Amino acid sequence: MTVKELCVCVGSSCHLKGSYQVIKTFQDLIKNLNLEEKILLKASFCQGKCTDGIAVTFDGEQLTHLSINNAEQIFNEVIVPRL
Repeated sequence: MTVKELCVCVGSSCHLKGSYQVIKTFQDLIKNLNLEEKILLKASFCQGKCTDGIAVTFDGEQLTHLSINNAEQIFNEVIVPRL
């Protein structure tokens, strides 16, 4: 089984936008859905995409317009189907 990497920026701009809360949301979802063996959640420094919401990459693809308000929705609608 291939583990896919989910990487959330914790640089200054993303931190101010709530990236640590997004990480917590993702941690909870991964645990609740028993996806620990399928997703490796990591933090990164600036990904250079500060204008598009909190910078997140999943399996090498940039996810845009992510925020505290839609993190769970994006996880369920974009990330889970790609596992």
